[in-house]
Amino acid sequence: MDAEATDPSEGITDSAARAARDLRVMFSRLRRRIREVAEDDELTPPQVSALTLVAKHGAATASALATAEGVRPQSMATTLAALDRQGLIRRSPDPDDGRRQLVTLTDAGRLRVAGDRQAREEWLARALQDRYTEAERRTVLDGLALLERLTQP
Repeated sequence: MDAEATDPSEGITDSAARAARDLRVMFSRLRRRIREVAEDDELTPPQVSALTLVAKHGAATASALATAEGVRPQSMATTLAALDRQGLIRRSPDPDDGRRQLVTLTDAGRLRVAGDRQAREEWLARALQDRYTEAERRTVLDGLALLERLTQP
């Protein structure tokens, strides 16, 4: 190769690299813990994920859900069949293409998603209340305001 390889981390300070690594690990742990709060033995993680996806994006085809989740269509079909058996989703013909079906939440599915969301938010609020002082919670809020910049284009 004639081209000289460049180091992608060139120009990144040690503190920026450490902050990136620690932040990624912490968010991963927090996400896992929050997911555990509302989980029960009724639904598998893929079922919870699919249910949440339908709640977030509305009516969708099984193939669109599979693409969004990064799973094979056959895996999504199995997941949706289980949610259908539990009465959490409904399938109806796509008005634009009768060969396809659109997946939506039933009232029970909406209640399930809302209940899970409420349980996660209550757990997190209680944990912040119990484990941090008022000054520390303000520091967390200040840090979140700084992190918000990462989500801006």
